[in-house]
Amino acid sequence: MVTTLPGPARLAHPPLTVEVDGPYACFTRPELKTERVSYPVMTPSAARGVLQAIYREPGFDYVITAIEVLAEIRWASVRRNEVTLMVTLDWVRRAMAGSAQRFDAEAGRDQRNTVFLRDVAYRIRAQVRPRPHATSTEAAYREQFRCRVDQRACFSQPFLGTRECPASFTRQTDRTPVSHTEDLGVMLHSITSTGGETCRWFDARLESGVMHVPEYGIQLATSGAPMTSRMTAAGTVPTRQCT
Repeated sequence: MVTTLPGPARLAHPPLTVEVDGPYACFTRPELKTERVSYPVMTPSAARGVLQAIYREPGFDYVITAIEVLAEIRWASVRRNEVTLMVTLDWVRRAMAGSAQRFDAEAGRDQRNTVFLRDVAYRIRAQVRPRPHATSTEAAYREQFRCRVDQRACFSQPFLGTRECPASFTRQTDRTPVSHTEDLGVMLHSITSTGGETCRWFDARLESGVMHVPEYGIQLATSGAPMTSRMTAAGTVPTRQCT
């Protein structure tokens, strides 16, 4: 059973466009978190994270409309030593109170495999959707984004799925999408953290190197309480001139 989230008519403005590249990417499939395996294509939620790293304002949301694959899909497998223990707030307090407190990595060490994408390149197309409390116009938000892309300015380092996979970005070039068509199955569309963490999904398909993204995903109906997000809300960024 699913709950469909209806949306307004399609946005009429030409999409904002940015191209991103990186030596590695990992858009982890939710069902494979221990031994991480990437989706073969960037997810809309990861694309939104890249755009927010470039320009983020509390007055609008990004709506991803399409993701184009500009490089052949290639894979790389890496086995690494990781720890199974999680540092808690209580542990941090005890460590700050006494120098004898130590984190024993040997006690929780485990080897885990990660299947990355390698030598990736994408073109992200997106719209800007102002929120009701927006303090500026949609045109102003769009121009500020273009300005920052042209100057390669960002609020934080963009990354491709995980922070271990940094990304570079640039304005649109004449590169063409790869000639590849594939049914990608159910893909993560977006994650919201209002009153708990909620995931939305969509049926993804790569057609001649282009994955079109619906404006809204679908939410799976569950009988349990919503999963509490481990992420804290990011601080807002005040409006500023592009410098």
